[in-house]
Amino acid sequence: MTYTSRSTSNKAYNGLPELQELESLIQEGKDLMRIRVPVHIQHQDTHLPFYVLEMGSTSPEAPVLALVGGVHGVERIGTQVILSFLKSLIRRLHWDSLLQDQLDHLRLLIVPMVNPGGMRDNTRCNPNGVDLMRNAPVEAEGKTPWLVGGQRLSRSLPWFRGENGAPLEPENQALADAIHHGLKQQKYAISLDCHSGFGTRDRLWFPYAKSTAPWPGIGAAHRLTELFEHSYPSHEQYLFEPQAHSYTTNGDMWDYLYDDYAGQQPDGCFIPITLEMGSWLWVKKNPRHLFRYHGLFNPVLPHRHQRILRRHLVLFDFLMSATRTMPMWAPASASDQQRAMQDALSRWYPGLDGNITTAV
Repeated sequence: MTYTSRSTSNKAYNGLPELQELESLIQEGKDLMRIRVPVHIQHQDTHLPFYVLEMGSTSPEAPVLALVGGVHGVERIGTQVILSFLKSLIRRLHWDSLLQDQLDHLRLLIVPMVNPGGMRDNTRCNPNGVDLMRNAPVEAEGKTPWLVGGQRLSRSLPWFRGENGAPLEPENQALADAIHHGLKQQKYAISLDCHSGFGTRDRLWFPYAKSTAPWPGIGAAHRLTELFEHSYPSHEQYLFEPQAHSYTTNGDMWDYLYDDYAGQQPDGCFIPITLEMGSWLWVKKNPRHLFRYHGLFNPVLPHRHQRILRRHLVLFDFLMSATRTMPMWAPASASDQQRAMQDALSRWYPGLDGNITTAV
């Protein structure tokens, strides 16, 4: 479905200033974007648009950077940091010839608000009561933390996966379609899914969430980590690690999407990353966050909110450059892949044999 502008008085905006900002940015940058609304998400008496934006190259060979936010509705800051980056990008493209050249050689795929109904309700789950990051048909290897790892007991409990055997929730199906079609011909791709709410430090997580065994793509992820740390030696806010070092889960969408990509591009290189902004630090600095559910996942004070919107711009710019140049640094030959894997095991799985079997 193609995009058509809507009046800012539309009742869909109630409780969704992010949607209003997104559509304002679409109007401002519509000549630079390819805009689709493949589905509308039903929420009470209205239907909320699910936006998929593309910018940059249309070449089948162009590497892809996918930016995703708003999977958990209460974690609004994820959508907000993407909108902040998008605003900067649109305005820089009017004068920055180097940025224009960069976009000529890569494609941006942006899904800024996966769960507009949950965002409108200020809830983690979608309007059907399903946690979208526990909803994929992926089963963890071994035990997962009770409830947190995903449960099918009740919609009234958090981390509900959905009914066994049910299709993907409409938000996840739209996301899966966007990623599948956006990456199906690409040999090189990176994705960044922006969340908040875990720990006192910003984490960049790699798959798998389903297994404590090393992920098959961990060598390429380590190479990317080295690029960032070498290029920004004073930028120490991020902790790069496999997600399973913190906890394992059932139903992780990025496990599902990576496996889908690997099935269609066995020789490709796709690095899904989850940015988990450490909101516990915000609570520690300002205990008033404890008295607002919203405040457990989002910065409340205006100066801190602006700081969070600024601080991740370096990461976005880095990922654009890293995506464009993936053919130069991603491990390609069998020997290079083996070296990259061994480096990753030495860092994240010390003491394990270099020939350890990876997760499948």
